[in-house]
Amino acid sequence: MLTVYKVGEQDRRVVEEFLRKPVGHHSPELQRVLNVFRSEPLAGKYVLICTVPHREWRLAQLSGERGKSVKELDVVFTDLGEAERAVFRLRWKKFTGSEL
Repeated sequence: MLTVYKVGEQDRRVVEEFLRKPVGHHSPELQRVLNVFRSEPLAGKYVLICTVPHREWRLAQLSGERGKSVKELDVVFTDLGEAERAVFRLRWKKFTGSEL
C-alpha cells in the first residue's frame, strides 16, 4: 500500500530554505514537500508560463481537462525566483491552510 506524505506545519522548517534558494538542489526534507506540491491533481494547479524567454513569467492555473487552455492570471513576474516563491506560497496555503 502506497503511503502519501501529508504536508503540514511540521514542514515549516524547510520554508526558509526554499525562499532563500527556490531553484537548484534542495535538502531531502524540502524535496519531499516539493514532490507533494508538484504531484497534486492538475485541475486548479498553479503553474508558471514563460511569456518572454528568460525575462517574463505569468501565473496561471491548469484546467485539468485535456485540450482546454490554462487560465492566465493577472500576475506577471520578471524574476524567476520571485515567480517560484509565489507559486510555493500558493501551494503551501492550499496544502496547509496557513499563510507564509
